[in-house]
Amino acid sequence: MTTIVNPQNATRAATRKTLLGTGIGNAVEWYDWAIYATFTPFIASQLFSKADPASAVLATLAIFAVGFVARPVGGFLFGWIGDRVGRKTSMTLAVGLASLGSLMIGVAPSFAAVGVWASLTLLLARLVQGLAHGGELPSSQTYLSEVAPKEKRGLWATLIYTSGTVGILVGTLLGAVLNMTLSTDAMNDWGWRVPFLVGAVMGLYALIMRSKLHESEAFEGESTSEKRAPIWPQIVRHRKQALQVVGLTVGLTVIYYIWGVVAPSYAATVLKIDRGETLWASVVANIVFIAALPVWGKLSDRIGRKKVLWAGAAGAAVMHFPMTWLLKDSAWQLAVAMSVMLIFIAASAAIVPAVYAELFPTSIRTIGVGVPYSICVAVFGGTAPYLQTWLGGIGLANAFNLYAVVLLIVSALFVFTIPETKGKDLTH
Repeated sequence: MTTIVNPQNATRAATRKTLLGTGIGNAVEWYDWAIYATFTPFIASQLFSKADPASAVLATLAIFAVGFVARPVGGFLFGWIGDRVGRKTSMTLAVGLASLGSLMIGVAPSFAAVGVWASLTLLLARLVQGLAHGGELPSSQTYLSEVAPKEKRGLWATLIYTSGTVGILVGTLLGAVLNMTLSTDAMNDWGWRVPFLVGAVMGLYALIMRSKLHESEAFEGESTSEKRAPIWPQIVRHRKQALQVVGLTVGLTVIYYIWGVVAPSYAATVLKIDRGETLWASVVANIVFIAALPVWGKLSDRIGRKKVLWAGAAGAAVMHFPMTWLLKDSAWQLAVAMSVMLIFIAASAAIVPAVYAELFPTSIRTIGVGVPYSICVAVFGGTAPYLQTWLGGIGLANAFNLYAVVLLIVSALFVFTIPETKGKDLTH
């Protein structure tokens, strides 16, 4: 019989186990996507033809976007498992699959050795990771929201982006160290593979940790008939909430990938800022981001979710163009611009895991969030790096920036369509 965990009465050790088990798997997902963006130039040179370097980079970014195509499928598959079998099972399977994808990239043969099969191996690995990552976030954020004390759910929800950003920092720091200690030839030959092999090991550890977690009280409290009720009719009944997930996500996913993931690589490849310096600028900005998350989370538990969501979307929309203009030719400009944007991005990022969970009933909480969220991230977040590079290359960089701001305004407007969910009981 599964033991039910009640975080309000749990020991500190049990709470730490819950947070670590949830957080480390989420960190692995973000680590995977960050190192792919960071090491794009090396992947392009090794797994694609060197005849046209520019096309190789674009092809590598295109596969970055293709990986997102599998996310909605993963959101549905792991969402179904989470709502039928259990949140713990879904989380454990997702992180195991993500680890496999990292391993495939780490050991992929080079283009020089096997030709186009190298590129196809990369494509398959990204599809595997996309499938896993499509289920990771909705499963982990649903679990975390359900086990959190309702009066601290906003604060607990910040673990999702905090652990994710730690994953990004680990990948970024590893990239900086490798760039400093290895020659260009060594990096091209084998150095770029190291982060992916490390990711595979991290994923294995996360799998072990998650296998030891307890199931959430909300899921265990459901009757057998509720767990077996047809899912599709329930999704149709909650289509408004699904649309709200898309609306709240669309601005956040694009602006986060611009400033939180791709900015260092963009600064190095397009603005020609030293690659090592851009990585350290990213470290500084992400530390600022981590510091801002619990502040916004605590504030939402006090004043409500809607005010915090609106402040984040509106603030990011106002500051995007000024910070873009600031970023020209220096690493300090990158550090400042990223930090300012990530402070506003943190407002939404801190609490959307709680908000999403609070919108849906227990019976479809994982799949109800997972499918619309994954579709939105695939369509908008997954294409953001490619669009930014392509439009910038044909002299339409401002068109992309305007696109990002418009999506932020859309998210700000959607805030007014949701109810205030602070303190909601998730056991019903």
